Amino acid sequence: MQILISTGDITTNTADAIVNAASSSLLGGGGVDGAIHRAAGPGLLAACRELRAGTYAQGLPTGDAVATPGFDLPAGWVIHTVGPNARAGETDPALLASCFRRALDVAEELGAQTVAFPAISAGIYGWDPAVVADIGLRTVRDYPARSVRSVEFVLFDGRTEQIFQTAWQGLETAAGETDA
Repeated sequence: MQILISTGDITTNTADAIVNAASSSLLGGGGVDGAIHRAAGPGLLAACRELRAGTYAQGLPTGDAVATPGFDLPAGWVIHTVGPNARAGETDPALLASCFRRALDVAEELGAQTVAFPAISAGIYGWDPAVVADIGLRTVRDYPARSVRSVEFVLFDGRTEQIFQTAWQGLETAAGETDA
């Protein structure tokens, strides 16, 4: 699987599916979640309300993922995942890794070939971007993809992109050393 890292606006990304760092309510919020809801238009909120009226009446659990159509976005699908909130005491790295893994599981179910991720939980949820980079990149790199061919980490600013680039270089160097 190809892994790309860039700075940009995930709402304009043309991947088959973009990942939303959603709140458990699925009804929008701040940061990436709010931007995706605004760009997708009212259809996304309606689809999320349907999810809340059915399977996810109690909200989407932390670490899980579910998809909706992309509506007015260039991406065909939005995969919503709820990252752990470090500010609320959710500091288990396994929960964060689950977000990336479950989003890829959903992408596989959809038959998506390209997926774009934000830095899940690195914003208002208080996780250190370097930890998010390490966990996210490792989880994606080690995922046994079938249909997903390319994952792009679309990051909000150049500082976060550099953190992800550095983490990726470290992982590639370590992998090269173990292969030798």
